[in-house]
Amino acid sequence: MSEAPTFAMLCCAHGAEQAVKKSIAAQGWRLAFSRPGFVTAKHDLSVPAPQGIFIRASATTIGQTRNQDAESQIGSLVAQLADSPLAGQLFDQLHVWPKDRAPIGRFDFEPGVDEVSQAVAETIYGSISAQWLRCDMANRIAEPGDVILDVVLVEPSHWFIGWHQADTWPSRWPGGVQPIQPKYEPISRAYYKAAEAITWSGFDMKPGDLVVEIGSSPGGACGRLLELGFRVLGIDPASMDPRIAKHPNFHHIRARAGDLPRKEFRDARWMLIDSNVKPEQTLTTVGNIVTHQQTHFRGLLMTLKIGDYDSADKIDGWIESVKAWQPTDIRVRQLARNKKEVCFAVSF
Repeated sequence: MSEAPTFAMLCCAHGAEQAVKKSIAAQGWRLAFSRPGFVTAKHDLSVPAPQGIFIRASATTIGQTRNQDAESQIGSLVAQLADSPLAGQLFDQLHVWPKDRAPIGRFDFEPGVDEVSQAVAETIYGSISAQWLRCDMANRIAEPGDVILDVVLVEPSHWFIGWHQADTWPSRWPGGVQPIQPKYEPISRAYYKAAEAITWSGFDMKPGDLVVEIGSSPGGACGRLLELGFRVLGIDPASMDPRIAKHPNFHHIRARAGDLPRKEFRDARWMLIDSNVKPEQTLTTVGNIVTHQQTHFRGLLMTLKIGDYDSADKIDGWIESVKAWQPTDIRVRQLARNKKEVCFAVSF
């Protein structure tokens, strides 16, 4: 008897669909329905849903439903659950979110759960929690190992239904977008990028550690680093926001990182870099610093601009460049808050 095929639904940044399709086709997946920010595919074998650099959220598909009223939508959802291999199973969490409706940053768009999807989540939860769910509300951060019921709003009246098991930080967040509520208004959106990168990396960063940020102005990422209790060395020719500049755990060097004596980095253990320069220039600057005998970095989070998704093939070459630094681990991901760029988490 042949194996049952697998259907998968994948969320990504609006515009990254072709990069996703190319990566999963090499794994034996055949493409099906897709929209900007959302891709579905079929595999002839029973296999896990695919993962990849540009795949933000990945789930095994149960089905889809399209109705104009919520009652019919939920009725269809329940019927498909009851007819699925997961019938009778309690899900640990319910995650409901929309596909990206625009490229990140365009018209100030940011990904994640919005008011419409949260309202839909609450309606679904109220209708199915007694029979299908263990959680006390929708869209909580999952625990490792949790089995999650996923509902993606391709449109408010068109839902794709699936499931996945949480095993990484992004897979624990609704739609792969970190829920974070800053205590104070961030100086820039770099705050959110830094927060996500630090959590995703899993680096063993401890309060009091010295973190270097190259390209620190005006201070968005520094704000998150300081919140977490790190000492921060910001390197940037431009000035810093006064809220950062006056912080007792912050020191600013107004220069370009490549021009500094390597002794300036001697006590640092971690580095963040997110500069508006060509990736090759970033790799040269960072490589010269982390391979110097006076530096002892344990990890770095490096954002590289791909410029256009057609240039995603360059990532393999960048990985080869980083391997020359003799790291112990390299991981690459387009973070939920990244625009046309990817984040490298490099361990030493």
